[in-house]
Amino acid sequence: MSDQATTLRIKPLGDRILVKREEEEATARGGIILPDTAKRKQDRAEVLVLGTGKRTDDGTLLPFEVQVGDTILMDKYAGQEITIDDEEYVILQSNEIMAVLK
Repeated sequence: MSDQATTLRIKPLGDRILVKREEEEATARGGIILPDTAKRKQDRAEVLVLGTGKRTDDGTLLPFEVQVGDTILMDKYAGQEITIDDEEYVILQSNEIMAVLK
């Protein structure tokens, strides 16, 4: 578990996952410094905390396809953005993850 995840006081429920988007570079290729309003949302994020898991109709607990520390690819507008201690995170459902980057 990352050091950051151990300091967070949040536990997603069900098949939800807490992630932190990768930081967008502050400088464009041409050397221009981008203001925060010009930066686009990253589609890559690090998995920080897993929820309790999804249960099937018969009560079987399905395992997550990702692990804490994985870098994932997600839709830019997926999940619910939240702020904890001035840091931005996203809580999303496991089916909103498109891929795990190796």
